[in-house]
Amino acid sequence: MQPPARSALAQAQRSAVHLELRDSYMLDDPQFIAWQEGHRLDPSDRASWWGGWHDVVSQATARGVVIRRVRVVSEPVSDYIRFEHDTTFTNIAAGEQVRWLPRRQAKDLLIPGTDLWVFDEETVLFHHFTGDGQLAENGREYVNDPALAKQCANAIEAVWRRAIPHDEYRIL
Repeated sequence: MQPPARSALAQAQRSAVHLELRDSYMLDDPQFIAWQEGHRLDPSDRASWWGGWHDVVSQATARGVVIRRVRVVSEPVSDYIRFEHDTTFTNIAAGEQVRWLPRRQAKDLLIPGTDLWVFDEETVLFHHFTGDGQLAENGREYVNDPALAKQCANAIEAVWRRAIPHDEYRIL
């Protein structure tokens, strides 16, 4: 079975937007640990980093689905955010659009309290994490409520408009 975001993205027809709000996730992630030890992905060696997520994104964008990811981050950034920034080229290669918003520039925005996806402005997938960045037990919550999805999509759009495109965002 595919992880839930992959399943929903595989069914999306128009749009998928993702809001990320944490400064770290799953610090026991083997890829993050390898990165901390100095391993860097080679953009020219696609076979070494392309995976299932990239296939789903690529297939969705080929269908015309617009996929946007925006990350609200504290500055100076955490090591985990440095890792994400360093590996974001993989998301972009698959077809995602990615932007970054320093948290201090979001102070006047009304933002949902947890990470989420909005698919086709109809369905929301909330991600609930523990304090140490692990996905909580039953941490994925789908809500099929077009009014809530529209509200979340509008909040993400406000963040998106203010955020900095990946290729312009400089790590502090």
